[in-house]
Amino acid sequence: MTKLLKVINGLAVILVPVILVLVAVRILLSPLFIQVEYRLPGFPPDSYGFTLEDRMYWGNISRVYLLNREGIEYLADQQLDANTPLYNQRELQHMLDVKVVVRGAMWALGIAVLLEVGIWYLNQRSKNVQGYRQAVSTGGWLTTLLIVSVLVYLAFNFNSLFTNFHRIFFEGDSWLFQYSDTLIRLFPLPFWRDAFIWIAVISLAGGIGLGYFFGKPRRS
Repeated sequence: MTKLLKVINGLAVILVPVILVLVAVRILLSPLFIQVEYRLPGFPPDSYGFTLEDRMYWGNISRVYLLNREGIEYLADQQLDANTPLYNQRELQHMLDVKVVVRGAMWALGIAVLLEVGIWYLNQRSKNVQGYRQAVSTGGWLTTLLIVSVLVYLAFNFNSLFTNFHRIFFEGDSWLFQYSDTLIRLFPLPFWRDAFIWIAVISLAGGIGLGYFFGKPRRS
């Protein structure tokens, strides 16, 4: 049983960064991020005419679509005006692809959390609480190391990171658009740069917190 617990707690270590990063992603899918991001000093204005209010309205509709159970018609039915749809067919296909990725990520988060709770329960039943705490602490420090590495890379190679991310999760050049397309007007490159930074910062804070507090011996 001791050897089995070590293997199981090894899984607990790996699950910690997965959970922290996906929780950070879910936080950024809340209305707050869009509200703050569009108001940041220096955020590039839309040279094709979207106002701040336009961006917040249409950006939020796009955010809601990624989390709801509606089909792509939810976005296809949206109109900028009587003759202009919110997104063209290429953009709609990409939003559908993004929704698949987001849904998969949220399923992965739920499964990871359930596994982590199950591992905690097994350790509780086996009176190995300190062993589990050490696993979570190790996972926290592992997260810290990974995120610091990503932040260093991000500081010098964001465009490369952004490109490689899309190449992993999307096919071909389906994620490339014109500057005049709605997706780029609503979500320019600085939006995604800041999103990556905030995901990293939230994950880093969680990793340091878990690493420090779970690494401390529990008082009897």
